[in-house]
Amino acid sequence: MNVRLVLLCFLLAPSLATSKSPEAQMLDIPLDGWRLVTDGVMGGVSRGEMQRTWRDGKECLRLTGRVSTENNGGFVQVARDLRDAELSVAGNAQGIRLLVAGNDEPYNVHLRTAGLWFPWQAYRATFATRDEWTTIDIPFTQFQAHKTSQAFDATRLKRIGIVAIGRDFNADLCVARIGFY
Repeated sequence: MNVRLVLLCFLLAPSLATSKSPEAQMLDIPLDGWRLVTDGVMGGVSRGEMQRTWRDGKECLRLTGRVSTENNGGFVQVARDLRDAELSVAGNAQGIRLLVAGNDEPYNVHLRTAGLWFPWQAYRATFATRDEWTTIDIPFTQFQAHKTSQAFDATRLKRIGIVAIGRDFNADLCVARIGFY
């Protein structure tokens, strides 16, 4: 009987491994409820636009604009406060998973937690984009604290932002999926 159980486990193992595809093991954050934020709130001159659209057969949230470091600026972002159901999953997740297509520029994910009071405080991670759809996993351990000494705690997560930041460039990023893995 034990031999049959072991044999059954070996036979099922390949199918279990393939069922753990990036798409199957992810809690999506919906593409609704996002808002555009630019450095104009602090006197910067960057300009951006956010829209729901389609790219290569996939519905996506598209962030476009011109990032300018003039006047102490330098960012455009789409941000979303997380809902209770999303927050309950975040504490047990390993990181953020994105399905993105862009313009070969790097972008950031910024996470904010309860206890961060100032708008410039966040936990940041950078990811590269290509012209084709790419799945990107960013483990929580790769997020760096910015302007805070608090350690990151996923159970206190409250907001997520996708950000074009830090240099003069044209932003063009589509996000088809974003969520926790």
